[in-house]
Amino acid sequence: YGLYLLDYLRTNKFEQADDTAFIRERADRAAGTYERARLEGYPAAGAQELAMQTLLKGLHHSRYAILREVITNEFAYEIPETRQEALTTKLLPLVDNVFSIYDLSDDHFAQSLDYDLLYSELTGAVVLYLAEYGV
Repeated sequence: YGLYLLDYLRTNKFEQADDTAFIRERADRAAGTYERARLEGYPAAGAQELAMQTLLKGLHHSRYAILREVITNEFAYEIPETRQEALTTKLLPLVDNVFSIYDLSDDHFAQSLDYDLLYSELTGAVVLYLAEYGV
């Protein structure tokens, strides 16, 4: 579970990617969840699902992944795919204040109206950045 979580955190550029104590604690908790579920009679697949829920609780929405989604979906014609990664990384600290008012730890955030508001605000921020600095 630890290696999976480490890869997930690095891929989605979560701040916790370098926090070994966080990763170890989450991995141990997920393993414990799996073990308890199996002892309670869950099939392996069901126990694994519960363990993964424990492992990723509150980590379904990274700032990087959301901003990358906005750039990929809304600016595919303006920003070549080869430049999207670099632009996402460059813009991320500039839009930190936009993210600060939203609770990304809510596992159901993507289905909320707040997600739509955040998406719109980020789209506007990218438009302003491109108007001022270009690609």
